[in-house]
Amino acid sequence: MAPFPGADAKGAVVWTTGSVPADNADDVKGELRDAGASLTGGSVMRITEFGPGFVSPMHRTHSIDYAIVLSGELEMELDSGARVRLGPGDTVVQRGGAHLWRNPSFDTPCRIVVCMIEAHPVMIDGKRLEHTPT
Repeated sequence: MAPFPGADAKGAVVWTTGSVPADNADDVKGELRDAGASLTGGSVMRITEFGPGFVSPMHRTHSIDYAIVLSGELEMELDSGARVRLGPGDTVVQRGGAHLWRNPSFDTPCRIVVCMIEAHPVMIDGKRLEHTPT
């Protein structure tokens, strides 16, 4: 896994697709396609490890995200201030909402797998909610 610049976190891309729906005849090696720090189109599956005490910035992506905790503990905080504590096997479906990730442990890393699939931006009262620049 490669370290995230300036953060106690690291990750690895498992696979990507260049479009949705995916083209199963695509001869590009999905693990080598540039997915950027966030989703840049299509879909991406990555493994991420957050070090003890790690807190991400509040962020939003134009995707539907399936996040599964593999080991350790993770807390997801929404922009409303609501918090959800997660442990191994727990799953979160994030549908374009602003959120942050926090590893509440003082000594144990948290490892998650996240599958992100490109989605239309969320619209509320005619206003488009923009993604967070990465």
